Amino acid sequence: MANINYYPGHMAKTKRLIKERIKYIDIVFELVDARAPFSTMNPDLKTMIGNTPKLMLLNKADLADAKELSRFEQFFKENGVHSLRINALSGDNVNKIQATATDILKEVFDKERSKGLRPRALRALIVGIPNVGKSTLINRLVNKKATKVGDTPGITRHLQMIRINKNFELLDTPGILWPKLDVDVIALNLALLGTIKDSLVPRDEVVIHGVKLLREYYPKTFAERYDMTITETDTTLDLLDKIGQRLGCLDKGGSINYERVMDHFLYDFRHERFGSIVLETVESKHVQP
Repeated sequence: MANINYYPGHMAKTKRLIKERIKYIDIVFELVDARAPFSTMNPDLKTMIGNTPKLMLLNKADLADAKELSRFEQFFKENGVHSLRINALSGDNVNKIQATATDILKEVFDKERSKGLRPRALRALIVGIPNVGKSTLINRLVNKKATKVGDTPGITRHLQMIRINKNFELLDTPGILWPKLDVDVIALNLALLGTIKDSLVPRDEVVIHGVKLLREYYPKTFAERYDMTITETDTTLDLLDKIGQRLGCLDKGGSINYERVMDHFLYDFRHERFGSIVLETVESKHVQP
């Protein structure tokens, strides 16, 4: 699969603005999909935020394989990155975000108080790739009492400061990818999750990747979903044929309609029909935190 170049102009502009404003930020919240933390992390973020503390928000944690997710949390901890499991849609642990960030920044605020500085609101920047759930999280954080601060000097309308409460301000950013998806497995994982446009990656490659992943790591769940038996000799095509037969994805004459099979499979994958899974493990290490 060829390298994917997908970097609209607003993404480049957002990256520049983040670099300009990061000096006014206390902590960065990076929202990732708990089922594929490495693939949904932005490898360019380090250069944008420098040494600013970061809290990794593992969204959709309830959809991730709990055992593997615990291993990711340990990995991030060992690499000096704080993390928190959340579900932006249901609200699970969202109420812990502010407290966790405040705890991470305790020394910073203690130092300011020791210098006689007046108490101020914690300022956080939230980033995430498109469709990872950032808008849902912000909507969950923002209640009826929250007020928009408005565009601050030097910030375009694309970066919006939001006052969550008197002690917590959040700088929202548009979803940004990186200029080139040059690792095939990352592009395939993003496509499986529906994070990037389907037109960017050949659909048959995405489906084959998903089938291989489920067959290797979650064969029981995979087989149960389609009420089929998976044997050691089954090829990926054999499994697609079994799915097609089971779902009745047939053309006249009984041949498999693979377009319909792929439609069903991608729908099932993107609607969490295979239970709690991960698309990668700590050993994958596509990017560093």
